[in-house]
Amino acid sequence: MPRLTSEELLAARDRLVPDVLGDGLSVLFCGINPGLMSAATGHHFARPGNRFWPVLHRSGFTPRQLKPSEQQELLRYGLGVTNVAARATARADELSDEELREGGRLLAAKVERLRPRWLAVAGVTAYRTAFHERTAAVGPQERAIGETRIWVLPNPSGLNAHWTVAGMAEEFARLRSAAGLGADDDGLVAPG
Repeated sequence: MPRLTSEELLAARDRLVPDVLGDGLSVLFCGINPGLMSAATGHHFARPGNRFWPVLHRSGFTPRQLKPSEQQELLRYGLGVTNVAARATARADELSDEELREGGRLLAAKVERLRPRWLAVAGVTAYRTAFHERTAAVGPQERAIGETRIWVLPNPSGLNAHWTVAGMAEEFARLRSAAGLGADDDGLVAPG
């Protein structure tokens, strides 16, 4: 990944990062919002300290660790990526509660339209705000959006020191198992 200057990163503030979406997804992963590195590159979870891509691989969702620039490969595995809030910021805490609630409404409409089997929101605090679920915890949720089940995952940001890569990989693997996904003969993750 090319090194970006601080000016290039700051210029990416408020930019949007296109979703990685398709029909019939097994799991639609949902970040809180794009960081400046993601907005500057156009790739989800692009900051070098973000642990999404290593955790996705270690949990068995992908046969190898993908780079952020390979995000379209997720579709081969029945996976997609979006965000609760579309606006890029340096830190998620720059988003207002209203932005997160509006993002939750838009996300619910997107999920109703696309009907993935699972929506996996990476960030329990953002999920609580966006969906008015003050007591939600990491793991499967009682709430569903139509036929789509919801799982809250730990936020993979490097700033989330409460979770190790191993701990996150275990939680992601619990979701993978619940979604019925396993490796096929080619080492690719496919519905089980």
